[in-house]
Amino acid sequence: MKDPINLNGLTTLSVEEIGDEHLFTSIETPLKKDAFELSDSEKKVKIASLFEEIMDTLGLDLSDDSLKGTPERVAKMYVEEIFSGLNPQNKPKIALFDNKYQYNQMLLEKNITFYSNCEHHFVPIFGKVHVAYISSGKVIGLSKINRIVQYYAKRPQVQERLTIQIANELKQVLQTEDVAVIIDAKHLCVSSRGIKDESSATVTTYYDGAFNNPQKINELLQLINN
Repeated sequence: MKDPINLNGLTTLSVEEIGDEHLFTSIETPLKKDAFELSDSEKKVKIASLFEEIMDTLGLDLSDDSLKGTPERVAKMYVEEIFSGLNPQNKPKIALFDNKYQYNQMLLEKNITFYSNCEHHFVPIFGKVHVAYISSGKVIGLSKINRIVQYYAKRPQVQERLTIQIANELKQVLQTEDVAVIIDAKHLCVSSRGIKDESSATVTTYYDGAFNNPQKINELLQLINN
């Protein structure tokens, strides 16, 4: 059995006991203090070397034309694409605008497609994000909502943490508590391995401010489902 893991001193579980559970120890993505001492170029070289070792251990012939470039391709994909949200330099720059139209009702951006990766097995999580907010006097461009979602999705994730991170970022950027986030996602760690359940989906929600009102939640859900 592997060494136990201490979750903020609250409980101690082994890797086997954690299994497929959606455990996360912090709202912040767990990063080492020296996470950005290596440049992206240096990280790609190191990842390529290590992934080549993994492939070799699996018994793959790295001299084959189809495989010999795979370590470099994987390294580039990890650093520049699917885990690019780990680097704070890639955080989208958001400009606020005055709500000149005085629109004070709900704004809903629904069906935002996202792709992430489960931090327990490094296999894809994908689905839709629905984001709603009520302006406190400031607004942002619609595409910026999508960019915030993508930034936090492009890192090893747990869906619950992803939901909270998106909501907290929007609350800070928009200077309002009136924010709601709903994520409806498929997890390949459930459908392609383990229990191998292809039909189930996972839904997480975050409601704050005006969205703690049941009537406002019902209005939001009706708009999403229509």
